[in-house]
Amino acid sequence: MLGILFIATGLTGLVYHLHSDPLNRETFVVSLVRLLAVIGGIFLLLGKNWARWLVVAWMGFHVAISALHSWWQVAAHAVQLVVISYFLFTRPDSDYFRQAPSD
Repeated sequence: MLGILFIATGLTGLVYHLHSDPLNRETFVVSLVRLLAVIGGIFLLLGKNWARWLVVAWMGFHVAISALHSWWQVAAHAVQLVVISYFLFTRPDSDYFRQAPSD
């Protein structure tokens, strides 16, 4: 389920930014970050261990970026980071990633 959420989040943000913002360096960087969410989500579904770390790092990046906006966004992203990390790194969900060969 988390893989699907990351794919949907990444694609939604990617489409939004490419459609509404002018194509410049900032839009390019934001698009790359959104693309990482999609890649992380796809490989979560495939059971790749490194994908867990990618999506946790992606969420950690969003916690840091949120500090530029408001403390409410920091709190919301921090809670999401904790919940996502909990599900990805505790049993039985963590067993899913141990079954797949690690890259």
